[in-house]
Amino acid sequence: MRGLVTTPPPPTPAPSDRPSRRARRKRAVLPVGASPGTLQPGPDALPLAMTAIGYGASGVFEKKAPTVEEIAALRRGSAVVWVDVTGVGDVAVLRALGEEFGLHRLALEDVVNVHQRAKVEDYGDHAFVVLRMVDTTHTTETEQFSIFVGENFVLTFQERPGDCFAMVRHRLHDAAGQLQRRGSDYLAYALLDAVVDAYFPELEALDGRLEAIELEILDGKSTNAVPDLHAVRRCLLELRRAVWPLREVTSTLVRGEPRHFSRDVTPYLRDVHDHVVQLLDLLENYREMTSSLLDLHLSSVNHRLNEVMKLLTVISTIFIPLTFVAGVYGMNFDWMPELRVWWGYPLCLGVMLVTGLCMLRWFKKRGWV
Repeated sequence: MRGLVTTPPPPTPAPSDRPSRRARRKRAVLPVGASPGTLQPGPDALPLAMTAIGYGASGVFEKKAPTVEEIAALRRGSAVVWVDVTGVGDVAVLRALGEEFGLHRLALEDVVNVHQRAKVEDYGDHAFVVLRMVDTTHTTETEQFSIFVGENFVLTFQERPGDCFAMVRHRLHDAAGQLQRRGSDYLAYALLDAVVDAYFPELEALDGRLEAIELEILDGKSTNAVPDLHAVRRCLLELRRAVWPLREVTSTLVRGEPRHFSRDVTPYLRDVHDHVVQLLDLLENYREMTSSLLDLHLSSVNHRLNEVMKLLTVISTIFIPLTFVAGVYGMNFDWMPELRVWWGYPLCLGVMLVTGLCMLRWFKKRGWV
């Protein structure tokens, strides 16, 4: 089991500093009745950049910004090749990669349309997996991560630069590690595991924010509890949309429906499935905690309001008989008791003071003050 470590909450961005989600979620609109496999990137798709890593008995070879021809040559000299593609804005290169690796055109269409639900498909000579990955540039959102797994290759596609695969790349260059001695299915597992594990730090950060908000509410110092809780709830909703379909994807992989994952990798895929279940449990717990904190904040606000209203009511109740006495002796009659004696005014003030003190003592005895 993975325990959460409380981290200091990050500062809540001002409303003007928060990026517009609609501005970054432009969809590619295909013409009605377009041919299946039509590649039309969205208007905000980034230019394509590639990195290729080949490894086998002869060692590890890495190429920055390779051409498709160089990737083909790397495949001939390596047991397994991992091609990592960032950005899906270059249709010509995508088609060339599809021809080189024999990718299905419907899978390439899903790569370009970056709003797919997490799923796994088996296209015979390769498997295709789509899931959501934590966006390192905007941690409140996720980006689409697509992965093709073949007999001797792994092909990945990301929307934007920045990912959680630094440790995987380091393990690939470690001659004593398992990655160099394993096949493409084990590399695909390592990438899936890194994507799933990258959600845990985000949940830890949200846990820290919720704890800080809870302390502010209990101390009565919370001034922005409602917008902060709604911001956390929106982040949890975004993460839940990304993680919830992963349970079905990992279950499919564990059952061995795609034939491109060997039985030796199945226990590792089962571990990834366990992590997904843990993430879902944490997400549900934090969603319930967010609702509970919102109820706690509203209850504390109502409690403070009731205390103020009770104090004002007590004060008003005390002054009701005092106002009556002052009103009676403020009437313009020619003769009233004790009106023409020197001790009449002090006597009236004394009666008013004793009446107020007696009422205050009675309220305290009743527990109203």
